Amino acid sequence: MIQITLPDGSVREYPKGTSAAEVAKSISEGLARKVLAAEINGEVWDTARPINENVSLRLLTWDDKNAKSTFWHSSAHLMAEALESLYTGVKFGIGPPIENGYYYDIDLGDKTISDEDLKKIEDKMKELAKANSSFVRKDVSKDDAIAYFADKGDQYKLELLEGLADGSITFYTQGNFTDLCRGPHIPNTSFIKAVKLTNIAGAYWRGNEKNKMLTRIYGITFPNQKELDEYLALLEEAKKRDHRKLGKELELFTFSEKVGSGLPLWLPKGAMLRERLQQFLQKAQIETGYLPVITPHIGSKQLYVTSGHWEKYGKDSFRPITTPQEGEEFMLKPMNCPHHCEIYKSSPRSYKDLPLRLAEFGTVYRYEQSGELHGLTRVRGFTQDDAHLFCMPEQVNDEFKKVIDLVLYVFESLGFTEYTAQISLRDQVDRAKYIGTEENWEIAEQAIIDSATEKGLKTVIEYGEAAFYGPKLDFMVRDAIGRKWQLGTIQVDYNLPERFELEYVDSDNTRKRPVMIHRAPFGSMERFIAVLLEHCGGNLPLWLAPLQVKILPISDKYSEYAHSVAALLKNVDIRAEIDDRSEKIGRKIRDTELMKTPYMLIVGEKEMSDGTVSVRKHGEGDKGSVTVAEFMADIQHIVKEQIKGKRK
Repeated sequence: MIQITLPDGSVREYPKGTSAAEVAKSISEGLARKVLAAEINGEVWDTARPINENVSLRLLTWDDKNAKSTFWHSSAHLMAEALESLYTGVKFGIGPPIENGYYYDIDLGDKTISDEDLKKIEDKMKELAKANSSFVRKDVSKDDAIAYFADKGDQYKLELLEGLADGSITFYTQGNFTDLCRGPHIPNTSFIKAVKLTNIAGAYWRGNEKNKMLTRIYGITFPNQKELDEYLALLEEAKKRDHRKLGKELELFTFSEKVGSGLPLWLPKGAMLRERLQQFLQKAQIETGYLPVITPHIGSKQLYVTSGHWEKYGKDSFRPITTPQEGEEFMLKPMNCPHHCEIYKSSPRSYKDLPLRLAEFGTVYRYEQSGELHGLTRVRGFTQDDAHLFCMPEQVNDEFKKVIDLVLYVFESLGFTEYTAQISLRDQVDRAKYIGTEENWEIAEQAIIDSATEKGLKTVIEYGEAAFYGPKLDFMVRDAIGRKWQLGTIQVDYNLPERFELEYVDSDNTRKRPVMIHRAPFGSMERFIAVLLEHCGGNLPLWLAPLQVKILPISDKYSEYAHSVAALLKNVDIRAEIDDRSEKIGRKIRDTELMKTPYMLIVGEKEMSDGTVSVRKHGEGDKGSVTVAEFMADIQHIVKEQIKGKRK
C-alpha cells in the first residue's frame, strides 16, 4: 500500500500502482470526469500514470493553469494528427502550449497552408477528438526512437533526440499519431470540444535564422463552445485595443526599416506621453530620496564580463563593437546595473551614505530575433526606468517595502487595480544558470518573501523565473479585458556587489559588502506604454494625454478668440491645440473624437461675446457652456485628483 496526501492534509491509502484517475474516482465520479492532469509532489503527471510511492497529490481541473497547459499541449498533438492525415509527408518540429493555446512548427515540403485551409484542419481535429483516443505514454530506448523517426524521414525529431539521454525518452500516441514528448497529457481527446486555429506564421527551426523557415500554426481549444466564443469575442476587443493600431491612429510612434527592425521612432505626441510618464516617476523618486544619474549607451565588453551578463546573455546582445585600437571592444549597453556599480565604486562609501539610491531612464539594447519582435512590447532598443539601491543588509527589508509602495503608487495612478505579486525564485533543480553562493541566494529569496508578506500582497511563487544574479518580485497586472501582463519588477542581489568588489565602511570601521536592489516600476517605457494603451483603449487619463484639449472655432471669424483661449490654457499648463481648418464643425468634432482627445471646446459668436466655451467630453458629448476660468479650474482639479495617489 502507498499513502497519498491530498491538499486538505488528509491521507488516504491505496494499492501501489494506483493512478490519479483512480484516486479521483474514489473521491467522486463527478470529479473524475473533470480531472485533466495531476500534480504529484509538485510535478504535473498524466492521470493514468501509476503512482508507486508515498506522494502529495493535487487533482487538476480546467480552472488550474497547469491543467490548461496540459490541455493545450494535448491539443497541439491533436492538430499534428490532423495535419498528418491531411498532408502526406509533413514533418514536425516542436509543439508546445503557450499562455493562451498552443502552436506547432511544421515542414510541409513543397506544400503550403493558407488561412483558407485552417477550417479544414479544424474540422479534422473535431472529427478526431470525437474518437475518444487515449493519450498513451511509452518509454522508448534511444536506438528505437532514432529508428522510428529515421524511418519517417523526420530530421527535426532526430535532431531533438541528439540532446536526450538514453533512458529519458518517452513517446505519446493518440489515435494514429505518435510523437516524441515528455508529456504530460489529458486522459483522452474527447475532452477537446471546441477548436479554433488562429494564425499562421513563419518560424526558423530552433529560433536560428541560419536554419530553415518552418510554418507555425497557432490554435486554441476549450472544453466547451461557450468558452471559445467568449475568447474569440475577447480577441476582437483586443484587436481594437492593439497598441500598434492605436499608436498609428493617435500619432504616437512609428517604425522604419531604414532605421532598423525593433527600433521605435517616437513622434511628437508620443514623445510628450513618454515625457509626462518620466516626469511623474522622477517627481515620486525625488520625494523618496533617489539621485539621478546618466550613463553612456555603450560600455567596455569587460564591464559585462565582470557582471556576468556576457556569459549569460552575450548571444542575445548586439555583437561587440571593435575600435582601431587592437583588442579594444565595446558593447551596446544591454543593462544599466554594471554602470551603476561603477558609479557606486567611484567614491569611498560609509554606512552613513547608505542607502544610496541611483536612478536613470537608461536606454538599453538587446538583439531580439526578428520573428519575435512585436510593436513596442518586444523591441531591440528600449528605455528602462531603472534604479539601483545600495544598502546595508539590515536595510534591505525596509528599502524593499518602500519600493513596493512606489510600484503600487504607479499602478494606482494609472488605473491598474488588479495585480498579483509573483515571487520569482531559482529553479529547484538546475542551479547552473545562476551565479553566487547558496547562502546569499537563500537570504535574498527570504528577504523578498518576508517583504511581500509584510505588505500583505497577493502572491504566487514561480520557480525558475529568477534573474541569473538574484530572485525577483514581478508584478503581474490584469488589464481592462482580463489579460495578464508582467509590469514592474524588484530584485534583491548579493552577487553583483561581490563581482564588482563594492564596499562600505561600517560603524565599527570594518569593510563590508552592500546589497543591491534593482527596481523598475514601469519595466520599460516602451512595453509599459503599449500595455497602458491597450488597457485604456487609447483613452489615456487626462493628466497623461499628450493633447488634453482641442479648440474648434466654428468658422475663421472666431479664430482669434480661439487663440486667446488657447493662450490662457497654456499659461496654466493645460495642453491645447486649435483646429483652424476650413472644415464644417461636424467634421472637426468627428476627427477629434477619433483622436481620443479628452475635451473639445467649441467657440462661435455666442461664446466669443460671453467669454465662454462650449464643452464636449470625449465619448460623452455636450457638457454645456462655462467660462474659460471655470473650465481651467475643472481641468486642474481632475488632473490633481488623478495623480494624487495614496502614498503610504
